[in-house]
Amino acid sequence: MRRSAVWAVCAAIAALSATAAEAQMRPSASIGNQIVDVPEKPGYVPSPAEESLDPAYRRQPVYFRTNEPPGTIIVHTSERFLYLVLGDNRAIRYGIGVGRDGFQWSGLQKVSRKAEWPDWTPPPEMIQRQPYLPRFMAGGPGNPMGAAALYLGSTVYRIHGTNMPNTIGMAISSGCFRLVNSDVQDLYNRVPVGTKVIIRQAPEL
Repeated sequence: MRRSAVWAVCAAIAALSATAAEAQMRPSASIGNQIVDVPEKPGYVPSPAEESLDPAYRRQPVYFRTNEPPGTIIVHTSERFLYLVLGDNRAIRYGIGVGRDGFQWSGLQKVSRKAEWPDWTPPPEMIQRQPYLPRFMAGGPGNPMGAAALYLGSTVYRIHGTNMPNTIGMAISSGCFRLVNSDVQDLYNRVPVGTKVIIRQAPEL
């Protein structure tokens, strides 16, 4: 009986280890303090109904106090919002998805390039975490880069669209900032190359 009990304990430990290892391989996102599994879906084309955001994350003009000049983009990672400064304490606010834990960052950049329906080449770090991803995918409705991209300086990070509108408001990416396609197209049409982009982890006081 004692030997059987030992084998039962060993089997239980092995099962728990396998489950933990499996969980580490799955992409995850955080919503507040909750961690949820959200696999990427290259090739998936969302329906118009899926593109309709929760009212809290819909594009809208808001009161926004800042000393930055009109035309500046300010990203508040903790809030899950991107602001385009209009001046006179006003801004257009967009709901966004941000980097998952360990991939969030802050700093000052400029829009170095713009592209509509860009191709997607996942970086090696992303492929290592999610080996099922394609190594290259041409631009289009099912592309995870979405309808447009604003490239940030010489970094690998971008402000871009998404084919997974349900991830807006989540911390899911590898450091990029994602918007629904209608919002990224709106932003794309409003800002030129050279636009100042400020990424902050906390709201401006």
